[in-house]
Amino acid sequence: MPNRLAQATSPYLLQHAENPVDWWPWEDAAFEEARRRDVPVLLSVGYSACHWCHVMAHESFEDGPTADFLNSHFVSVKVDREERPDVDAVYMEAVQAATGQGGWPMTVFLTPDAEPFYFGTYYPPEPRHGMPSFRQVLQGVHQAWAERRDEVTEVAGKIVRDLAGREISYGDAQPPGEAELGQALLGLTREYDPQRGGFGGAPKFPPSMVVEFLLRHHARTGADGALEMARDTCERMARGGIYDQLGGGFARYSVDRDWVVPHFEKMLYDNALLCRVYAHLWRATGSDLARRVALETADFMVRELRTAEGGFASALDADSDDGTGRHVEGAYYVWTPAQLTEVLGADDAALAAQYFGVTEEGTFEHGSSVLQLPRQEGVFDAERISSVRERLLAARAGRPAPARDDKVVAAWNGLAIAALAETGAYFERPDLVEAAVAAADLLVRLHLDEQARLFRTSKDGRAGANAGVLEDYADVAEGFLSLASVTGEGVWLDLAGLLLDHVLTRFTDESGSLYDTAADAEQLIRRPQDPTDNATPSGWSAAAGALLSYAAHTGSEPHRTAAEHALGVVKALGPRVPRFVGWGLAAAEALLDGPREVAVVGPGLDDSAAKGLHRTALLGTAPGAVVAFGAEGSDEFPLFADRPLVDGAPAAYVCRNFTCDAPTTDPERLRTALGVAVSS
Repeated sequence: MPNRLAQATSPYLLQHAENPVDWWPWEDAAFEEARRRDVPVLLSVGYSACHWCHVMAHESFEDGPTADFLNSHFVSVKVDREERPDVDAVYMEAVQAATGQGGWPMTVFLTPDAEPFYFGTYYPPEPRHGMPSFRQVLQGVHQAWAERRDEVTEVAGKIVRDLAGREISYGDAQPPGEAELGQALLGLTREYDPQRGGFGGAPKFPPSMVVEFLLRHHARTGADGALEMARDTCERMARGGIYDQLGGGFARYSVDRDWVVPHFEKMLYDNALLCRVYAHLWRATGSDLARRVALETADFMVRELRTAEGGFASALDADSDDGTGRHVEGAYYVWTPAQLTEVLGADDAALAAQYFGVTEEGTFEHGSSVLQLPRQEGVFDAERISSVRERLLAARAGRPAPARDDKVVAAWNGLAIAALAETGAYFERPDLVEAAVAAADLLVRLHLDEQARLFRTSKDGRAGANAGVLEDYADVAEGFLSLASVTGEGVWLDLAGLLLDHVLTRFTDESGSLYDTAADAEQLIRRPQDPTDNATPSGWSAAAGALLSYAAHTGSEPHRTAAEHALGVVKALGPRVPRFVGWGLAAAEALLDGPREVAVVGPGLDDSAAKGLHRTALLGTAPGAVVAFGAEGSDEFPLFADRPLVDGAPAAYVCRNFTCDAPTTDPERLRTALGVAVSS
């Protein structure tokens, strides 16, 4: 019999709707029930593509005796961290403070007042590797609650007080300048892995936001080292197993330092960020590899993540059926030499094994290999390789596919909109721009209410009940601003402004500090506030970047001032932990460069000369430059004011820091003014 999760919009919660555990969603009624019964709350947090979440669910939450114990002695609450990042952030901070580590599944025991007192992540069904079993943990917590209540509540109260003392107040600081950005670059150089690309050791995550900073820093200063780190990291990832060499798109991270073996889930946010990074790398260098990866990643998102309503689904699972009924991590993606021979025949299988690095001993488990593109001597027949790739992809399509998390997350769709709009514009792929517009239309239609407040998620055309958080407002505004620059439709600028007004009024305090939840949102034990990037840009730095772009478009002093105040945290953190404030460093590069404001006016949007100037403007590498494109006399964009044609010809106007160049009708002069590195 289904439990209370049966009506959820989250695929992760729906995966637990048939559990024997009497799950509650995160709601006041669950805590009222815990008070009524005088029992603690088990909070279990995970997400749909999480491998160990599935393992713990199968081992413990589907187990009848374990469920009976939970139902007798606890109120059990299940949360999708992707739907409720605020709940996840607050309790993950407590877990990390108490244990020094964190991760998912996250297992936290709370008082009926939602105060945490015992923490963990995955617990096995039997004691192993020094870990107690989940049943032992449940029995210990139950006994402590029944026999040592005063001690439990004292611990919970201390934790809540400690969390309350962690509030950040950097909003009144100055934004970073040349010195801090130089120190950040030096810090990244120290942590850089010159043999393998990327930063730090295993596991290795794609450093999308840091690469964006490196590209912008190179564009502004000419620092060759910054470009070299960006280019080499992107090439190593694209050649590694973290990149799907057949179908395009990136896995979540590499378990090793060499990018060989991925954790196989594919997340929308990673692919949106990386698609944009590779497009920007091509814009800076003209690299054929960067062009190919940007387009293949864009095509992967549209082909495999686009929903029937026009939005983009959150993720593909790491696990899938290996053909024997067992769900195995990576089964969909890996190959043995025998499987290559079965599909390709002996000769082409030998070629494929050499080209993709498939070995007899395997690079993964049980003699299977993750496909890579190792550096090799000699030249391969491009036509034959293309045929091999097509046949392998067709054969793979016959395997049981990984499950897809179909919920549409506003923030991640904002990132995808920006990536697809820009990639489509750079490579003259109007279908990608159309996909970006369709996703933006869905957000406006389904995720925005009459006051331009965002719902965080939707599924199957139905909005979820959870309010948008700071990253939703910031990333959707970023996507809309990119659409405005690419399409020449000012409505996207207007909509971005409505979202950013909420940032100013509901997410910012008097000092200029930002919070991840709105002032009028549900009050948790602490109002979450994290300026550091994780898998995605922090809401704090994403808001700073979007506010700065909007101010460049409109001349709004309040938005620029708010961006500068928000970047104060980057001045404090950038020199010390540059790997974790990459997006903020990128926004700071835009601030130091102006950012530049470009207005391209023509007799109409279809005029070929005007379109040429527009594309040249979009290809400019000047950090954070904003572009308005439209007809002379249009009021679509504020940047069109007093910007006529020049002698009847389309013209581009470039301004920065309240100073404007002479208008130009010459694409070459515009290329020089904006640092265009590739042929437009």
